[in-house]
Parts: sequence; structure tokens; C-alpha cells
Amino acid sequence: MGTGTQRSFTGASWEKQVGYCRAIRRGDLVWVTGTVSLDDEGQPFAVGDPEAQARRCLDIIAKALAEVGASMSDVVRTRMFVTDIDHWEAFGRAHGDVFRDHPPATTMVEISRFIGPQFLIEIEADACVEAG
Repeated sequence: MGTGTQRSFTGASWEKQVGYCRAIRRGDLVWVTGTVSLDDEGQPFAVGDPEAQARRCLDIIAKALAEVGASMSDVVRTRMFVTDIDHWEAFGRAHGDVFRDHPPATTMVEISRFIGPQFLIEIEADACVEAG
């Protein structure tokens, strides 16, 4: 793959309003923006369920990675921002199920809130695609 830039968009109104994309790839590096738990219609998904929200975030991240030629096995770092660290086990269970065979470096940080009060977690991911 050349050094050109590829971008993945979800079509969410926030992307245009704020000026960002879901994922960007330059060469073998990929960055996925903070991802909250939205359903296919752009509505909050699994309100009140920390594990289901984390799984949905990771599903959205996997789709964005695929759109730029990468996969979850290419992820080298994740950051989980959560509104209640007491749910760490539920968030961790979802993360562990996805990354058990190829664990990235990760961080989980409690924050005060998100744009929408329904969201319990937001996940970012960085990836490095190995030539192959």
C-alpha cells in the first residue's frame, strides 16, 4: 500500500459539524476516533448496559478498520473512556473477548460525562497493518 491517505466515514452529522472521520489510514498506520455505542440509525445502543455498549463500540471500530484495509488483529492500542469505572469488569470482558488472541496496549480512564448521558463508554483504537 502506498503512503496515500484513506478515510472512513459513518455519515453521522457530528462528522461534518465537528470536522472528523471515523478512521484514517496513512501508510501502515490507522487511527480510529472515539467511538460510542450507536445503532444503525444513529440512536444510543444498549442504554444502561456497559458490556453491550463496549461490544457495540468495538463492532463499529472493526467495521471502520475494514473500510481502510485493516482488522482488529492490527490494533496496537486502545483507549477506553468510561463514566463509571466500577463497570471496569464488564467493559474489560467485552475488550478481552475481542482482543484475547492479539492484545493491544490499553488504557481505561474514568471521565465525568459524554455529549449524550446515555453513553457509558467511548473507545479509540490505533492500528499498524503489517505488510503481507
